[in-house]
Amino acid sequence: MTDQVLAAARILAGVTHRTPVIGSRLINELTGGQVFFKCENFQRGGAFKLRGAYNMMSRLEGRERMCGVVAYSSGNHAQAVALAGQMLGIQTLIIMPDNAPGVKRRAVEGYGGQVLTYDPAVMERERIAEMLVSEKGLTLVPPYDHQLIIAGQATVAREMHDQMPGLEVLLVPCGGGGLLAGSLISTYEANRSCQVYGVEPELADDARQSVASGQLVRIKNPPTIADGLRTPSLGQLTFPVISKMAAGVITVSEGAIIRAMYLIWTRMKMLVEPSAAVGLAALLDDPDRRFAGKKTGVILSGGNVDPVAAADLFRQEGLA
Repeated sequence: MTDQVLAAARILAGVTHRTPVIGSRLINELTGGQVFFKCENFQRGGAFKLRGAYNMMSRLEGRERMCGVVAYSSGNHAQAVALAGQMLGIQTLIIMPDNAPGVKRRAVEGYGGQVLTYDPAVMERERIAEMLVSEKGLTLVPPYDHQLIIAGQATVAREMHDQMPGLEVLLVPCGGGGLLAGSLISTYEANRSCQVYGVEPELADDARQSVASGQLVRIKNPPTIADGLRTPSLGQLTFPVISKMAAGVITVSEGAIIRAMYLIWTRMKMLVEPSAAVGLAALLDDPDRRFAGKKTGVILSGGNVDPVAAADLFRQEGLA
C-alpha cells in the first residue's frame, strides 16, 4: 500500500492543495497540550475527498472514461467526484440523499455533476448505483472502500507528518474509514510512535462497535448532524486496517460537536462543517485528559456547510 500512497502523492502534486497546518494558543490552553490542525477545509472542493476521487478517476481509460462515472454521497465525496470529472473531462452522475445540505448539492451541480436524489428511508444508494453500473456502463467511484481512494486520502496524513514532525497523537474523523485507514497507513510509515484515533459521533458509532466486537456493525441512517459521517458502516477494506492499527475509536456527543465547531468558527476564524469538528470535540470533551501534554494533530476534514443551518445549531446549543 505504501507504493500506492507514493504514486497518489505524485499524481496529486499540483492538482490538490498542500493544505496548511495551524495552531491556536487558546485551544492549547483549553486542552492542556499542543494542538495542530491540518486544514482540509481549504482543499479544492472544500474537503479532503478530492484526493481519493482524483487519484482513482485519473487512472480511467478508454470506455470507462467515455461512459462516465457514478458516485453516491451526502456531499463531500459528491463534490469531489464532480470536480474531478470537470478537471478530467469525465461525465459524473451523483446519487445524493434528498436531505443532503443544499449548499453541497448546489456545489455538485456547479462542478457539472448530474444529481439523482433518493429517499434514504426507502432506498439504498448502493443498490441504485449497482443498477446504473449495470444499465449504463458507468464506473463506480466509491466514497471510501477502494485501494486508490484510500491511497489518495492517505496523502493528508503524509503531508501532515512532513509539515509537523513528532506528533504523538493524530485524531481523524471516521465515517466509512477511508481517511482514517489512509492516515493509519501513512502514520505507520512516517512516525510509528504516533497514536492514531478515529473519532465519530455517538449517534453514528458503528466503527467503535465494529472494532469492539470484531465484526462489521451497520447503523442505517444515523441521525447525527455530522452528515459526512453518516455512512452505515466501515468498508471491507477499511475495517481490517482500522481494527489492526488504530489506537482506538472515540465517540463525541452532538453538543460537543456543535461547541467545537463554534470555537473554530469564532476563535480560529475558519469555516468548518460538523464532521470536521469531531476531533476538537474529542479533545475538549475529555474528562480523563488523555491528551493533556501531548503534541496532537487534528484533521479538519472539510468546510462545506450551510452557514444558516450552522447558525441554527449554535442557537440550539445556546451559543448565539
